[in-house]
Amino acid sequence: MSELRQVHTDDAPAAIGPYSQGIIVGDLVFTAGQIPLDPSTMQIVGTDITEQTDRVLKNLSAILESAGASLSSIVKTTVFLSDMGEFAGMNDVYSRWFGEHRPARSTVEVSRLPKDVKVEIDAIASLR
Repeated sequence: MSELRQVHTDDAPAAIGPYSQGIIVGDLVFTAGQIPLDPSTMQIVGTDITEQTDRVLKNLSAILESAGASLSSIVKTTVFLSDMGEFAGMNDVYSRWFGEHRPARSTVEVSRLPKDVKVEIDAIASLR
């Protein structure tokens, strides 16, 4: 098995439990789910789905960049929403961040997210 290397950056929220912001194994980066926390204050950013999705993608981007990847190298995301009725707002922000890049994606509604946020996103990216 390939060596597992932890990813850490101060530009994304610190892990608030026994996990890493990301893990590199082989040519892949696996991120922890990101919620809309400001990394400097560890406070929730935004009250609506668009503000929260924007902060989540900033956090995700920072982790990937720290690992040597980027949003354009993502092969798969999973989006967790507390209300599928907010899909359009999330999708609008998501589309702006990804441009023409279209990674595979799953989107699911969950009954509750950490700190009662509206959105959480994790990703798998390639280092190649």
